[in-house]
Amino acid sequence: MEKLIKGLREFQTTQFSKYQDLFEQLAQGQKPRILFITCSDSRVDPNLITNAQVGDLFVIRNAGNIIPSHGSANGGEGATIEYAMEALDIQQIIVCGHSHCGAMKGLLKIDQLRDKMPLVCQWLQHTEATRRLIKDNYSHLQGESLLDVAIAENVLTQIENLRTYPSIHAKLRQGRLSLHAWVYHIESAEVFAYDANTHEYILPAATPQPLDPEELLAPYYHKPMGWLAPQQAERIYRGSQRKSS
Repeated sequence: MEKLIKGLREFQTTQFSKYQDLFEQLAQGQKPRILFITCSDSRVDPNLITNAQVGDLFVIRNAGNIIPSHGSANGGEGATIEYAMEALDIQQIIVCGHSHCGAMKGLLKIDQLRDKMPLVCQWLQHTEATRRLIKDNYSHLQGESLLDVAIAENVLTQIENLRTYPSIHAKLRQGRLSLHAWVYHIESAEVFAYDANTHEYILPAATPQPLDPEELLAPYYHKPMGWLAPQQAERIYRGSQRKSS
């Protein structure tokens, strides 16, 4: 706490003056450009990894960057999504998972959580689709390779769940909303974006292509990423692509 209090004082005495005009403007209202959905993990800082300013991002954070499907839970996620769509008219949504995600580790061993962390176990039921997909399609993987795949697939599951919200579905139909699936690699600080054409997570382009709204509106079955062999997981999640370039 002493460190935090010291940080508050330093912010008020040194940093605030640099951004005083911005804070005075933000006091009149917010106009964030992006709804950023990510994990509660302390190693993930949305503003830091995107170099965004205060006021740029409207953020949802929880264990596992999970969005319960519409109607399955009456919680803060749905209310925040509705506010972002209807009150703030946000037109970009990013779901960002991250390497070494503790929630995904728990999902892969969910039976071990039932007694020790029953609330966590109950929360992870909202991404049961990810667990089933992993179990049915990736039995040949284990350890870190399996975790990497679970992290990547879970982000796509949440994209699916977002589509179930009426406000999101309406904006997709109107062509006024773009969805993006990201995975942040903690060790290398790299972010990989899902490319629906190649079914790969790749380094995002300067002008990233959102997931195709027509495909998002069509009846959708989340197929496993069959392309992801262990060596590809190594390339994607451990930054070896940058090292080899």
